[in-house]
Amino acid sequence: MKTEAFDYDLPVELIAQEPLAQRDASRLLVLRRKEGTLEHTCFRQLPLYLERGDLLVMNDTRVFPARLLGRQDRKGGSVELLLLRPLEDGKWEALCKPGKRAKPGEVLVFGDAELRAEVLTVTPTGERIVSLHSEKPLETILSSIGQVPLPPYIKKELYEPERYQTVYARHSGSVAAPTAGLHFTERVFSDLQQRDVGLVFLTLHVGVGTFRPVKEEYVTQHRMHSEWFSLSPEAVEQINRTKEKGGRIVSVGTTSCRVLETLGDNKGRIRSGEGETDLYIYPGYRFKIVDALLTNFHLPRSTLLMLVSAFASRELILHAYAEAVRERYRFFSFGDAMLII
Repeated sequence: MKTEAFDYDLPVELIAQEPLAQRDASRLLVLRRKEGTLEHTCFRQLPLYLERGDLLVMNDTRVFPARLLGRQDRKGGSVELLLLRPLEDGKWEALCKPGKRAKPGEVLVFGDAELRAEVLTVTPTGERIVSLHSEKPLETILSSIGQVPLPPYIKKELYEPERYQTVYARHSGSVAAPTAGLHFTERVFSDLQQRDVGLVFLTLHVGVGTFRPVKEEYVTQHRMHSEWFSLSPEAVEQINRTKEKGGRIVSVGTTSCRVLETLGDNKGRIRSGEGETDLYIYPGYRFKIVDALLTNFHLPRSTLLMLVSAFASRELILHAYAEAVRERYRFFSFGDAMLII
């Protein structure tokens, strides 16, 4: 299948540049897979589409202040460093702009020389491997001089960084938010509890690859980025019990979906674990654990669009997206939501 099959036209003004004043005021497009029907509603009504015994699986990762603005130590040229993930011995994988100022051997300085980054190598895909040095703990330094990174399609400054975090974010490590969870509020959680819908959490630290379109001509030629995850035995027990009782596993976001499908087996059971996943889901994939999917609207030609197309069929998804464009839904990270059941 060609990558161009996952393209669609999106007016630029529909790319949401800021969050709504109230998280749960977002619109919700409900797609029923078997019937092929669409319903327009509000996110606050989400509990009405779930049933007693269903279980929501949510990603409790937290975006950390990974964006650093600094300069070259010797030449003084300005640089921007985006920390992606820790390696070993104080080394990190990172992106740097402009790349010509981050050649191996270059030292980059941030803040009042509180943090120094020595560029060690350049990866085949252009990332930098840097060695970080500071007198204070890195977490302390980042909280002082780092910024929460926003997706490149958001041009407007975010005055409340917490609005790019879910209300249940706990474990720091992502460079992007699991955006399907941004719509939840205590009011929605209360309504879910009244309907006897359960909640369980896992962690997947979202990487920068989530923003990148697939550039290869064919879908199968793309190499999926890997991301760290963790799923506890306690959460697994709830998931397996829900399946046994006939309840639905509702994945909140594509990140939760990838963890569940990574650890699931062909009998519909799941195991606990942690590690890296590079699971690449596109049409033809057979889902083992996930029964329903709550998600936002994704970029053209993205692996996320391919994942939701695998869940509901490419034709249904592109039909739903065309309807969302006609109805002037808000797209991407700060945009509206979609429930696929």
